[in-house]
Amino acid sequence: MILISDPRVAAVPVFDNGEAMVDLRTVDELRVDDRLADPEGAFARLREGAVARLLAAQRALPAGLRLLVVEAYRPLRLQREYFGGYQDELRSRFPSWSEERVYVEASKYVSPPSVAPHSTGGTVDLTLAGPDGRELDMGTAVNDSPVASANACFTAATHIPASARRNRYVLGSALRSAGFANYPTEWWHWSYGDRYWALGTGASQTHYGPVDLG
Repeated sequence: MILISDPRVAAVPVFDNGEAMVDLRTVDELRVDDRLADPEGAFARLREGAVARLLAAQRALPAGLRLLVVEAYRPLRLQREYFGGYQDELRSRFPSWSEERVYVEASKYVSPPSVAPHSTGGTVDLTLAGPDGRELDMGTAVNDSPVASANACFTAATHIPASARRNRYVLGSALRSAGFANYPTEWWHWSYGDRYWALGTGASQTHYGPVDLG
């Protein structure tokens, strides 16, 4: 498993193709949850190319199932806050850990700001909903941490119900077929065009770099 803190991720050259950001709330085919909504609506922004792939993934799902987007774009300032906060939590819970281990373990849950996929506008956290709009059982809630879930948040975790494993498979099959890459410690995290995606797919550079929406 390659973590996003791996130096090979940071070594990927950054290129930005200039694609615009789209407000997913204006895309009728997609459902957007508001649990992480911010006043500016940044959480619902995604690059045009990633939106097209998200729609392709939606079409690839079995009848009656829908993608439910929880968070897409995340400003770098918020990424720094999340990463620093989780490092502090780990330091408090595991005082014997070295700073290097704290950094690596934190990266299983929150990306270091220097390589943050969400801040490129090409990454989305999402889950599946049924015909009634309710979220399917995926084994953990979206954004459960490795520590809190005993690593059940890992995409390939086996200590979750069989129904949840099937639901993860359905979600993953649709998103991979559309060109997204998963971060293996978070079943809900899928990206296109960022450094982690580039390393995993063998791309020579990214499609997207960090975005500042102002």
